[in-house]
Amino acid sequence: MIERTLILIKSDAIERNLTEEIIKRYEDVGLRVIAKKTVKADKELAAKHYPDSESQIVGMGNKTLQAARDAGKPNSVKEIFGTENPKEIGMILREWLIESITSAPVIAIVLEGENAIQKTRKVTGFTDPSKAEKGTIRGDFGDDSIDKSNSERRATKNLVHASGNKEEAEREIRLWFKPEELE
Repeated sequence: MIERTLILIKSDAIERNLTEEIIKRYEDVGLRVIAKKTVKADKELAAKHYPDSESQIVGMGNKTLQAARDAGKPNSVKEIFGTENPKEIGMILREWLIESITSAPVIAIVLEGENAIQKTRKVTGFTDPSKAEKGTIRGDFGDDSIDKSNSERRATKNLVHASGNKEEAEREIRLWFKPEELE
């Protein structure tokens, strides 16, 4: 099935001159760039990009709790966030993501191809670069971790955002691109 999806090449990847290599990784699995632009997001756009849906918020909180356990620092979450409630942690993380995405330009790209969403997620790799598989963008180029970013009270520098499912992809494409910007 031919699909369209959105990726954002984040400022940490741009600063490290990884943009062309990242795009090449997606093209190498048969995806085609439909639209591409550099955007300096404002708080309103960022808040729409990172909606406060309960499932996403709780999911981020749970990933953070798991990362602390995996790092052998189960008590660090309460010290950093003041809570061990996944929803409360997720809301703080969302604020960090909004701050991060508005701090410097990002490159928004619409990709199209057979099973684009699944391929994009596979090429991108796991959220935590320190745990991402080699052969993925985050696994090959990532130099951060959820544990490190939490201790520094900031969003994880994981190079790329990739839409997670069809509904998210459609919403994010409409958010970042006007219809006339798409082929």
